[in-house]
Amino acid sequence: MSETTNTNEELKQEETAEQEEVVETAETEETVVDEKDQKIAELEAKLAEEDARYLRLRADYDNLSRRSRLDRESAEKYRAQGLLTELLPALDNLDRALQVEVTSEEATSLYKGVEMVYGQLLAAMEKEGLAIIPAEGETFDPNFHQAVMQEQDSEKESGIVLRELQKGYKLKDRVLRPSMVSVNE
Repeated sequence: MSETTNTNEELKQEETAEQEEVVETAETEETVVDEKDQKIAELEAKLAEEDARYLRLRADYDNLSRRSRLDRESAEKYRAQGLLTELLPALDNLDRALQVEVTSEEATSLYKGVEMVYGQLLAAMEKEGLAIIPAEGETFDPNFHQAVMQEQDSEKESGIVLRELQKGYKLKDRVLRPSMVSVNE
């Protein structure tokens, strides 16, 4: 009987050992599964971060490309701005020369020559997009007019430009120089 007891005890010990091995194996498998899940979660987070980074970089590139294109278009559109701005005083002087009254025949010939030069210069500048800003009789607009004095004319409404003291010019849609005007009070 002692042998049977020993055998039973050995069987119980073997069963207990097998159960412990099963528990250890299950715990090991559970740990491996947890580590895999954790690694998957880390990789998914990293992928999401990289996707967001890619989208930001793509948006930055698109913005830079658009800004670059707009700058090139603007540079092309207003390429003559510097030259036209430098020529405005010469245009003003020719305009003033044309306001002088001529009496002699020689002065009339000179006047016609100045008038032709003024016309050609103005036509060439207009071809590049220069336009005279209308002023006299218009409603005062601070975007296009610079009021340097006020006058009183009871026949006209308040805020109407009475006189243009210096012509204003714009290049396409950009003001090069506002008109210097006198405004009705």
